[in-house]
Amino acid sequence: MSKVDRRILKSQEAIKKAVIELMSEKKFDTITVQDISDRANLSRKTFYLHYLDKFDLLDKLIEEHIDELREICEPASDMNAVEGNISWFEYFERNYVFFSAMLASKGAPFFRSRFLKFVVEDIKNSWDMMEGKKSGINEDVILQFFAPAYVGIVEWWFTNGMPYPPQVMNKQVGILLEKNLS
Repeated sequence: MSKVDRRILKSQEAIKKAVIELMSEKKFDTITVQDISDRANLSRKTFYLHYLDKFDLLDKLIEEHIDELREICEPASDMNAVEGNISWFEYFERNYVFFSAMLASKGAPFFRSRFLKFVVEDIKNSWDMMEGKKSGINEDVILQFFAPAYVGIVEWWFTNGMPYPPQVMNKQVGILLEKNLS
């Protein structure tokens, strides 16, 4: 990798880290590009070389994490729900600052809807809904019941300081899903 590439990556990482730190301190709406630039120790010009505005930065940051979660899901799709989710909770724990900032009241409100959309897609792609269909429950109803519940349990886990380790959360959430989706 050339020096230019490393400088670009270093600048982007500093900008991402800065916005996440700022979001853990105050509402996203009150954060300015100048705040982000100051925290990242970069010029506003450098910020604008990489992002259109703070919303573009946040959107790219959210998509980056959603893409990483999607990659985690792919190898897990052959496993049952208990085995498959462990990577998610471990990922949430490793990226605590990001997710807690996003899910806290000071976080970006549109993160929750994007995360919910992703969970709906994952449930739709990962779990066999045939049992629910056989019992007369519409797939859309199943998705709209379980996806917000999953997002809610993740929010609860963060807002309560991750009271259970990722493996415990994985096992318990997996059991709930398996019992109710089969």
